[in-house]
Amino acid sequence: MNYVVVDLEMNPVDRMFREVRRRMNEEVIEFGAVRLDASFRQEATFQCYVEPEYGPIRKHITSLTGITQAMVAGRDHYADCFRRFVDWVGGAETRIYSWSMSDIKQLKKECRYKMPSFDVGWLEERWVDLQQEFDDRLGLHNSLALKHALGAMDHQFEGTQHTALDDAINTSAILVLMQDDAKFRATMQPVLDILQPQEDLSSSIGDLCPDLLKWKQEE
Repeated sequence: MNYVVVDLEMNPVDRMFREVRRRMNEEVIEFGAVRLDASFRQEATFQCYVEPEYGPIRKHITSLTGITQAMVAGRDHYADCFRRFVDWVGGAETRIYSWSMSDIKQLKKECRYKMPSFDVGWLEERWVDLQQEFDDRLGLHNSLALKHALGAMDHQFEGTQHTALDDAINTSAILVLMQDDAKFRATMQPVLDILQPQEDLSSSIGDLCPDLLKWKQEE
């Protein structure tokens, strides 16, 4: 069994393409993925920029991701990049993880519109929502954002946030930690302490992970 953690960056479909927007509101502009072997050791990475077909890169997307129109101009379109991703995943038995289901929903929409002959069942039978597995393991009723989960682990983010490959690699650290239940519980116990009803939420963990404390207070 192999394990792939994937992350996507996306750009809105321009409003002038009204018919397209009825099928999908965004296009993938970057694939990033890391493959782990049966022992959850990193063995390969995949990264691909994608030239959008329905509008240029928006300024706010460049601000968020660092991806400019010049970086994607002349790159392969979605269909070619997605086929490369499928080839990279390969024929071995594989589970594909992402943080939430938003990425698989995007891939399915884009495949159905741009690659109608592709069987999206290939995605559905392999895909796992790592965010949901993480929340279920902790017994959480509300989902934690990736940055909160990493902060709770006291994991130092490697690379640049909102860069698809870096996000995938950092997300894989959560998957690896979850393979050792005792270590996972010990690491996450301070978070469980915060998320349990308390008289004083401004505990020391609030200093360690202020974003998580703010999330709890805003519930």
